[in-house]
Amino acid sequence: MTEKKSFIRQFWKEKKMVGAMAPSSRFLAAKMVKVIDFNTADVIIELGPGTGVFTKELLKNMRPETKLLAFELNDTFYEVLKKDITDDRLVLIHDSAEKMQEYLNKHGVDKADIVVSALPLSVFSDSLRDAVLDASKASLKENGQYVQFQYSLYSKKHIKKRFNKMSIDFTALNLPPAFIYSCKNV
Repeated sequence: MTEKKSFIRQFWKEKKMVGAMAPSSRFLAAKMVKVIDFNTADVIIELGPGTGVFTKELLKNMRPETKLLAFELNDTFYEVLKKDITDDRLVLIHDSAEKMQEYLNKHGVDKADIVVSALPLSVFSDSLRDAVLDASKASLKENGQYVQFQYSLYSKKHIKKRFNKMSIDFTALNLPPAFIYSCKNV
């Protein structure tokens, strides 16, 4: 099954977990990683890697000693990632994003430098959205970075509530077009 067909099938099957009918574009992936300083990142967390568009871009830009902990809850996407990406820097986790601190601790890490999220916050329940955002903030080092894309500005106020520095970029070269949030607490 092609990546696009798999994505469409998962969208219809798991609408509360999969936020789009197609994988993110390479243009969106490029804008997401453009805001990241890979030179100082020892640990990166990725939430909702899907079929690995951002995962591959992150791995391409990471230093050899950097670790990437990727949380994918969807069974189909998890199996795709497990089969397609064999980079030793990737720790693929088949569990909820809310448990990121637990997994950081399991891997001997106190805090992450960066959290990159493709989770569809606007379709989550308020409690799940808040739990993921709170866990993201709590898992970051002081001055750590949170990078999130969304198809609307609906979640802006919820993200801003947790991070006092925010910049927003936009790409029309994605289906649908997307907003990229880059956030820190400074």
